[in-house]
Amino acid sequence: MITPPPPASRRSLRVTALASAVALLLAAGCTASGDGTDSGTDPTVQAGAARLKVTMITHATDGDTFWDLVKKGAEAAAAKDDIDLTYANDPDTAGQAALVQDAVRDKADGIALTLAKPQAMQGAVAAATAAGIPVVGLNSGIDAWQSAGLLEYFGQDESVAGQAVGDKLDDLKAKHALCVIHEQGNVALEARCAGVKKTFGGQTEMLYVDGTNTDTVAAAITARLQQDRTIDEVVTNGARFALTAVKSVKETRSKARVATFDLNEDLVRAVQSGDVQFAVDQQPYLQGYLAVDALWLYKTNGNISGGGVEPVLTGPAFVTKTNVAAVARFAAGGTR
Repeated sequence: MITPPPPASRRSLRVTALASAVALLLAAGCTASGDGTDSGTDPTVQAGAARLKVTMITHATDGDTFWDLVKKGAEAAAAKDDIDLTYANDPDTAGQAALVQDAVRDKADGIALTLAKPQAMQGAVAAATAAGIPVVGLNSGIDAWQSAGLLEYFGQDESVAGQAVGDKLDDLKAKHALCVIHEQGNVALEARCAGVKKTFGGQTEMLYVDGTNTDTVAAAITARLQQDRTIDEVVTNGARFALTAVKSVKETRSKARVATFDLNEDLVRAVQSGDVQFAVDQQPYLQGYLAVDALWLYKTNGNISGGGVEPVLTGPAFVTKTNVAAVARFAAGGTR
């Protein structure tokens, strides 16, 4: 015969049983909702859910350290968001458009691209949007992204950046600027030099060169500095072209100073040494990061940065000898 517990013990057992039942119900509520999803976990990160496939397509030339920074930023965002990222580039617009068509056929979940020559990319972008693939822009095409049907844009307003450089040249008492454009027809580069000319009180001269051949770039800058000794400022549109211009200035014993749009680790050192007066940083790592992260946010939560009506600006920011130390440590890490 089993002796029943006293009344007090029975009450204690009932309380314990009730507490256990409540705990089980609470646990069930945390792990499942009425629609069968895990309500205690971010619904965008479901076990067994397919990874988003994002393709980034740029007009970069191989070996350009600027685009290495864009790619690093994109890869960092992809790692954070668990995205399957494909990066592809082609400086030829037809090749870039073909890469977009490839991404459409591969059923990418999102495409991030540059619009260096917007008209030539219209058909490819239209094919992507017709397939229901969200497309965002970065780096080039700030005046064309909305009309092209892109959701968002991340980059620098190149006209504003150019005008800021023109004002700075006035502050530096420059009189004759040579603005070097290394890709004719690239809307971003054209807008920069046009912006310089708009605000600079001195003479602004455009020099078109073939940016795919460093030797011809050097020869063209050297020849122009030899022909006109009144040129007192060379403005380039990329860090590697600025370093080429520094060599041309030294070779010709010109009194011209060198300034540039964009920077990399070598350019940071050139600013530190005084070989380059200043650089305009549009933060390419940030452009790549934001473009990929924006597609993840759109696909998982319907977010649109800038509301789809305003670009998200990543520059311009001036890097001079007075503030270059703050940038140098990040440049050494390969992210500026």
